[in-house]
Amino acid sequence: MKFAFIIFKYFPFGGMQRDMLRTANELIKRGHQVEVFTLSWQGEAPSQMGVHVLPQKGWFNYQRYKKFIKATFNIIQNSHFDYIFGYNRMAGLDAHFAADPCFIERAYTQRGFWYRLAPRTKWFAACEKAIFSANSSTHVLAVSLTEKPHFQRWYGLPDERFHYIPPYLSPERFALQDKKKMRQHLRETFGFGKNDFVYLLTGSGFSMKGLDRAILALAAMPKKLRENTRLVAVGQDNPKQFAAMAEKLVLQDHVVISKGRNDIPQLMQGADVCVHPAYRENTGLVILEGMASGAPMLVTETCGYAMHVKNADAGIVSAEPFNQEVFNQQWLEMRQALDLANKPKPKWSKNGLAYTKKLWRTMMVVLRQIS
Repeated sequence: MKFAFIIFKYFPFGGMQRDMLRTANELIKRGHQVEVFTLSWQGEAPSQMGVHVLPQKGWFNYQRYKKFIKATFNIIQNSHFDYIFGYNRMAGLDAHFAADPCFIERAYTQRGFWYRLAPRTKWFAACEKAIFSANSSTHVLAVSLTEKPHFQRWYGLPDERFHYIPPYLSPERFALQDKKKMRQHLRETFGFGKNDFVYLLTGSGFSMKGLDRAILALAAMPKKLRENTRLVAVGQDNPKQFAAMAEKLVLQDHVVISKGRNDIPQLMQGADVCVHPAYRENTGLVILEGMASGAPMLVTETCGYAMHVKNADAGIVSAEPFNQEVFNQQWLEMRQALDLANKPKPKWSKNGLAYTKKLWRTMMVVLRQIS
């Protein structure tokens, strides 16, 4: 079969992007052809698949997306493709990978009246409806069940078109290295002291991932504890507003913001806490990846995979509705509970490791069944 994969933007460190590339590689390994259509591609494109980069111009993102979709389907319609697989929402898909939360649910519960009247909102809502409505034929693949009730409430999405995929963790995530060496690697990489306590936040889109919440929690710590506490944020985003925020709070020596890196598993293994205080997150694969790295977790309940932290007792889940003061206290609680001088420490690390290994074994059984 010949597959067309459509994704607005590809960059190496995005969760959805990694899922797309892994699926494409698996299909190619099984003898199929895959061609990817995208507005932009960062990094080297794989030689085994065709990559069509179709940049577009427009004042707003949604205008560029609209032009890109038209250009993509012009090519697809003039070529022979057996299956069209979209990672972003648009009409004309055979299947959609539902990585994002329900747009219309957020528009009505988290936004005001004027937001819903904006052309951008109407366009995104129409794209979502084209996929999830009861009279659509598009199949929906989802790695979380969190958003399913919202899609069904708004659009009447039938169960037979919704397909749950268990979360995927690559085997190398379980290749744990010497803890002392990983702690040293993290601290030397960013110029920290060997005994500094490090919170690590990873994920593209710092605004949505709640980097501001983490900076505020760091600022709220007692001065004596804050002196040797550091926050590292690694991901694909413009760091300017968060660097300014850290400077305003006199935290510029405590907060480091880095571009995406290839050594995330090693950094996770060297961190004292992996923090993911996202405003909203359909899944949050970095949560499971952090647990598989043996890192205690501090996450918000809005993340689809926060349930795994709670089920495993692998850290602290900050409940909804989010309260910054409560989160500040939870942040401090983890710092105090995991202090090097404290014994015994919580078993968050061991619990997370054991849980993700069990989850991985379950996932492998499912993959063998569909192979």
